[in-house]
Amino acid sequence: MTQEQIVVAGEALIDLVSEPGGVYRPVPGGSPANVAVGLARLGAPTQLLARLGTGPFGALVRQHLTTNGVGLDYAIDADEPTTVAVVSLDDAGRATYDFYAEGTADWQWRADEIPDPLPPGTLALCTGSIAAARQPGSPAILQLLRRERQRREVSIILDPNLRPPLLAEVDEVREQWTELIELADVVKVSEEDLAWLVPGADITAVTKGWASRGASLVVTTRGGDGVLAATSEGATIEVPAAPVDVVDTVGAGDAYTAGLVDSLRLNGLLGAGTRRKLAGIGADELRPMLERAARVAAITCGRRGADPPTADELG
Repeated sequence: MTQEQIVVAGEALIDLVSEPGGVYRPVPGGSPANVAVGLARLGAPTQLLARLGTGPFGALVRQHLTTNGVGLDYAIDADEPTTVAVVSLDDAGRATYDFYAEGTADWQWRADEIPDPLPPGTLALCTGSIAAARQPGSPAILQLLRRERQRREVSIILDPNLRPPLLAEVDEVREQWTELIELADVVKVSEEDLAWLVPGADITAVTKGWASRGASLVVTTRGGDGVLAATSEGATIEVPAAPVDVVDTVGAGDAYTAGLVDSLRLNGLLGAGTRRKLAGIGADELRPMLERAARVAAITCGRRGADPPTADELG
């Protein structure tokens, strides 16, 4: 029997995290890679479609992914170097990033590097972040999403998780995401990304509006204020953040995405023919899934770095 699995597509890079004494520690990261690790730790069979860079950093990324059970059967051994992000934390543990990304592996996608069809048993395709927005490779990711939306054989899950300093064509990226939202079954977005994509807009209005324009489910995360979710059939729900003593927020949004996707998987809401069922989900059924995702994110915030919990830790 073919194993059901999740495919995550996008960047896998190195975070340089500051340590006492001015030392920086290399830690594998990148939003899609973090989501893939989070899913695998929760027990979801996961493949990462990524372009893995050269040199010691590329080897470190590969080792991290395989050690955590992420499949790399469709990953590309790229000729370019690995992207590096220098991570700075403020007094509240909130992270900001400075990137060294020119000519690096993550953004060089070609259409012939994308598997067609997706691996057997694929329930969902998760993507977004910088690889879906940064040239020259983003058109290949967009083409993948259009193809899979037309085929309707997998659920499409998007998390913008944008890094504006890396995006040269702001208006073009915003216009592209207008289309991406219409291609998606599920959109998970942070309030910061939502505000960047739709400047000056009301968060509640945009969340509901996106759900009416294509996505069956839109979930907007608001940090300590919890999440707001809306379905295309008009259900809305707010769920508070799980309590936690924050160490840092690195990878928190990615952990939430992993928790949400895994919860949808466990409830039979991913894959061909589930779009209408997901759109019609009620608040009582959706709430425990959002609460579980919030606990995944909270555990991650309670320790250093992008270190999402295992299924046993989650309980």
